[in-house]
Amino acid sequence: MKARDVMVSPVVTVKPYSSVKEVAKILIEKSISAVPVTDDSGKLVGIVSESDLMHRSEAGTERQRSWWLRVMAGDDMLAADYVKAHGRKIADVMTRNVITATPDMPLDEIAILLEMNSIKRVPIMKNGQLVGIVSRANLVQAVASAPTGLEIPLTDSAIRDRLLAHLKAQPWAHTGLLNATVSDGVVYLWGITSSDAEKKAICVAAETTPGVRTVNDHLIRRPRAYGI
Repeated sequence: MKARDVMVSPVVTVKPYSSVKEVAKILIEKSISAVPVTDDSGKLVGIVSESDLMHRSEAGTERQRSWWLRVMAGDDMLAADYVKAHGRKIADVMTRNVITATPDMPLDEIAILLEMNSIKRVPIMKNGQLVGIVSRANLVQAVASAPTGLEIPLTDSAIRDRLLAHLKAQPWAHTGLLNATVSDGVVYLWGITSSDAEKKAICVAAETTPGVRTVNDHLIRRPRAYGI
């Protein structure tokens, strides 16, 4: 699946000159946690999230730094904190360096992008225009709506071939010490694994192979050498 398959579109947006209070109401009314900021030509210029509105003077949550943090932060950071807490327009509080993705980006790359940058959503851009937004919640929705299996039943031999081929492609699987037999959709795992993690991963691979009804685990974990 790609970003276009799960993205929310059209996207709720606000303007840089929108008031902080107005945008706070939009987040509440639309039940969203962030909103992209576009200029009058539709160009993406920022994004504002709940975290950008956490430390506000109106709520009495303005950031209070200890004296030693104030010394370490310097005047520029303290001034930026003040703007974030007291600025009335979204341009004063929004995040300007926005990480974006394209509609064709695979979901696994979207997940890595969110994780590596510690962000919860990413605007989707096409030809310089905002066409959607993908959040962590959208990725979870993709998991929840994924099909549970093949509609066409597989033979036992096809299930075994598919499972073993899949395991051989995994760098962590020691397939030379592994065997699997399948009877009426039930997989029987035999052999020796080098660790509990490998043993668990093999079982998961078997459980998630299309056509498998259940898994009987007869794998044995190789004893660790003394002192290791």
